[in-house]
Amino acid sequence: MSDSSGKEPTSEGEKLAQQHCSTCHLPVAPDALDKETWIKHVLPAMAPKLGLEVWQKTQYYQPPTATISLADWTKLVAYYEKLAPEKPTQTKPPTKLVNDWSIFKLVKPTEIKSELATTTMVAFDSARGTIYSSNETSSGLYQWSSSLKPALIRQLPSPAVQASFIDRPNGSHQTLLTCIGTMLAVDQARGEVLQLDLDKAATTPPVSIAQQLPRPIQSTPGDFNRDGLTDWIVCGFGHNVGGLYLLKQRPDHQFNKLVIKEVPGATQVIPGDFNKDGWLDFMALFAHADEGIWLFTNDQKGGFLERNLLRFPPVYGSTSFQLVDFNKDGKLDILYSCGDNSDYSRVLKPFHGIYLFTNQGNNQYKQTYFYPINGCTKAIAADFDHDGDVDIATIAFFGDLKNKPAETFVYFEQLAPAQFRPHAVPVSQYGRWICMDAKDWDHDGDIDIVLGNYSQGFLNEVGFTPTWNGYLPLIVLENSTSL
Repeated sequence: MSDSSGKEPTSEGEKLAQQHCSTCHLPVAPDALDKETWIKHVLPAMAPKLGLEVWQKTQYYQPPTATISLADWTKLVAYYEKLAPEKPTQTKPPTKLVNDWSIFKLVKPTEIKSELATTTMVAFDSARGTIYSSNETSSGLYQWSSSLKPALIRQLPSPAVQASFIDRPNGSHQTLLTCIGTMLAVDQARGEVLQLDLDKAATTPPVSIAQQLPRPIQSTPGDFNRDGLTDWIVCGFGHNVGGLYLLKQRPDHQFNKLVIKEVPGATQVIPGDFNKDGWLDFMALFAHADEGIWLFTNDQKGGFLERNLLRFPPVYGSTSFQLVDFNKDGKLDILYSCGDNSDYSRVLKPFHGIYLFTNQGNNQYKQTYFYPINGCTKAIAADFDHDGDVDIATIAFFGDLKNKPAETFVYFEQLAPAQFRPHAVPVSQYGRWICMDAKDWDHDGDIDIVLGNYSQGFLNEVGFTPTWNGYLPLIVLENSTSL
């Protein structure tokens, strides 16, 4: 759907789109969105970025500081208006969904009737057989027992969106919490990274190791300077302002915040020694404007050298990626999901879903699988059915909630390389899934799944009235493979 094929433009409007849009991101082809979305939403939002003024979404004015003339902008708008389809296009899935429970069974927790479910995080603490969750309503941190009974153990300064669990040599069981600051898409640097002793959570407040972060959504550990101390890379998604930050641990166990890349949209980091030089590198997913996956190679001097591996148009709304050897050739492939649909073009998109990019060597990747899922939010790859290959679980917060609610959770059973049987596990009535984790929760040898329910707001479909449970913060899909 992008104008990134390298072909020469065939019209002046296309040439102008490539010239002006490519300064910030991959140009987007007209058929990626419908005509109304282009003319009334996307183009009016893009015009100010080129210095134009907009009145009532359809009338444009050219101040002296504009980087494009009004005449050229008119040609660019005409290009999209002429070639965009009247209605959003659709993509036919390669395989129909199978509506069944497959290898899973539902385990429902106790409802929390005192507040609407606005879950922002679910995390298995498999070492203790518990689950932790947080929410936007109260910024509470909940601990769920093995029987799924909740206990509010701490109020946080803002909702937690990620947790990493750490067992210290002194026997303490701790967690590092990434608190977003605000769920609203605004430029407010209120996020924090907190360290909390879970055994003393009710009586001992957390320790802040970084503050004033722009809507951080993930913190990833690693000893990036080989000094024997754990550092953290923080993805500050932000809004118009954001960044990728290194929290470098000092000998006194305090942290210095260093900027790695100062752009919004930092979403996820996966560390690894990718060039086999003994120093820890990482890959990062960016999901705002210039979307894609970049490799950051450790320069062994305290910094990183970046190289783009995959780029995606800004309408993709990248949401997650994972490095997994799907074809068992010894090279890590990329599982990628896209479907964030809370921006200027809030229509269903045929290119949202999951993609498999097979590693060709020398940092080259080739798309070998795509399955369309409206509004796909996250994909997790694991051998869920214990048959020796890698399966996939997906959630879709911005799915087609009105017509295809079954897409909001799908389990992809791998049958052969790049061939999957998709199971629509019937859980859409219990909630709207915004977060997911997968681990062996009950210690029976297989991988279970927990889904977090954010039950209110963010509705793009006109006339749609939700029917899911608004007071059920989470559900567990217990894997029955080993039973």
